[in-house]
Amino acid sequence: MNQDIIISTEDRVTTLTISRTDKKNAITQSMYAAMADAIIDYGSDENARAFVITGDGDMFTAGNDLQDFSTGGGSKDEIPPVSRFLYAVRDCPKTVLAAVNGPAIGVGLTMLLHCDLVYAGRSATFNAPFVKLGLVPEAASSLLLPAAVGMAVANDILLAGRTLDAEEALRFGLIARIYPDAELQQAVHQIALHIAGSAPNALKQSKLLIRNQREKIADQMHAEAKLFVAQLNSPDFAESVAAMMEKRTPVYG
Repeated sequence: MNQDIIISTEDRVTTLTISRTDKKNAITQSMYAAMADAIIDYGSDENARAFVITGDGDMFTAGNDLQDFSTGGGSKDEIPPVSRFLYAVRDCPKTVLAAVNGPAIGVGLTMLLHCDLVYAGRSATFNAPFVKLGLVPEAASSLLLPAAVGMAVANDILLAGRTLDAEEALRFGLIARIYPDAELQQAVHQIALHIAGSAPNALKQSKLLIRNQREKIADQMHAEAKLFVAQLNSPDFAESVAAMMEKRTPVYG
């Protein structure tokens, strides 16, 4: 297991904590691989009944570690670790919860669209800076985000870079409840315990009924991924990253 990913299990509730606080919990390829393995293991573990994703400290995740991410995730014939993780969340047959304990940026937002229950602390914020980075939406967010918050707000987030605070995220339907920051983890654990005590097959079948557009979502993820990889190799992305590292305004051709 990657040292920046902490897995703990208590009363049939497994918690995955993204713990790389010195880098604002930015996620590397090896972290994605560990996260994917943890969710796949949970999905096949008969004794596991609820899975919670959260961040360490006061940050959910700053998204991808750009320097690590730009190197790719292995050979071209392999599924990149980030895709393995997103597929694992998408396809998990059991309940996946998220406790958003601070800013959720990039994949920090898009992964939530595949979680079954999303709760946030008062200080949580939500942002998807793909266009700012010279990239395109990922994880079927171009499909799922408009469905969740409406087309106008989704465009404001994905195209104009709008950041939602917790109250806005609740009002637009991106999250289910808000808790005081100090109470978030315990509150979500109690909800997870309730889930863990519910009829497992009924939960599984209900999840299948609710998420009844799996093929459409998979197709959208595939279409986005092709464009995303193309943009990773584009001058736009190179200039965006260079400008960020040099703390200047990007100049696009």
